[in-house]
Amino acid sequence: MKRALILCEVFHPEDFLINDLVQKWVSEGYELEVLTRVPSYPFGKAYQGFRNRIYQKTISYGITVHRVAIIEGYNRSVFRKILNYLTFSILTTIVLLCIGKKFDRIFIYHTGPLTLAIAGVVSKKFLKKKLAIWTQDLWPDTVFAYGFRETKLRKALLNWFVRAIYKNCDLILVSSEGFIEKIRKFVPDKEIIFIPNWPAVDNVLVEIEKLPGDFNFTFAGNIGKVQNLENVIAGFSLFVKSNPAAYLNIIGDGSSLDFLKAFVKEKKIPNVNFTGRRPLSEMPAYFAASDVLILSLKDMPLFELTVPLKFRDYLTASKPIFSLIRGEVSRLVDKYSLGISSDPIDVETMAKCYEKFYKSSRDELNNFSKNAAFLLATNYSKELNIHKITDCFWLD
Repeated sequence: MKRALILCEVFHPEDFLINDLVQKWVSEGYELEVLTRVPSYPFGKAYQGFRNRIYQKTISYGITVHRVAIIEGYNRSVFRKILNYLTFSILTTIVLLCIGKKFDRIFIYHTGPLTLAIAGVVSKKFLKKKLAIWTQDLWPDTVFAYGFRETKLRKALLNWFVRAIYKNCDLILVSSEGFIEKIRKFVPDKEIIFIPNWPAVDNVLVEIEKLPGDFNFTFAGNIGKVQNLENVIAGFSLFVKSNPAAYLNIIGDGSSLDFLKAFVKEKKIPNVNFTGRRPLSEMPAYFAASDVLILSLKDMPLFELTVPLKFRDYLTASKPIFSLIRGEVSRLVDKYSLGISSDPIDVETMAKCYEKFYKSSRDELNNFSKNAAFLLATNYSKELNIHKITDCFWLD
């Protein structure tokens, strides 16, 4: 019987897609163990019920989970975050060299830093294990997109590191088609397979407070600088002056929330409804109560290649999508007629797109919704994509 180790930074009770994959493989009788860290996302400290030990074993889904320590407070300091990445790489490498002989293959679920793959590559070199990676984040682009200054030396070192990681992988899966050409530059002789993320929420409705508008635009998720919400609100402010029945609902929390509230108050922008953070279980109900769902990120090269997880959740809701992201997301929205795309910088064009949605007939909006449901069933199905990963990973 083939045995595999799953190497990942996040795992149950943290809420990520790797949980679905592991549950499915366990139910099908595959022998698995997981190597991860103490659960801490997004708070930067160990979850209640877990101790932050250097190494410990726990049980999830009936299998052994090996956990290593975190540097608490990593979400509040760049230094602590880098130290946390390095600590994870060192500790997981030590653990994997100790326990790795019993596995014949390793599956890396890559979120965040690519440094998490170091333990897998070391095991590939010393223990001769088959190594697969499903990458959710594009390096080195992500490093520079989130504030590290790009220099020739830094870029050269990161390119060397990224090439070394992917060169040692026997199987490379990516969550966005836009990643393929970028990674192919590092490993031109390897096949790179697109496996999209499936929706992270089930479409089960719970009772929520009624949204305030007769026509509701809704953004849901993290409220930070990269979400470009200042422009989203500025475009809405130009539109809402002549359309007072429309509302912009912003659901979530984050570092820019107070700034955006002050911005709305200072500019006296009407009909912007901040709900604050809401439970994940309520999201399908908020989506169902909305007329249009907004996807927005800053105009940065990395985001042109990225398809946020939220895109799949919006497909599950079968609602029209307003894309304010250049590149891959807008390409999908336009290709499959899921809604309307707009320039993320030009607020006047954005306002016209709000207007276009608002004046669309119910049949036009329903067509967007039907197309979203069709794309979900054909390209983003959880069952379909887990089956693809299973065939790639387990069948030699």
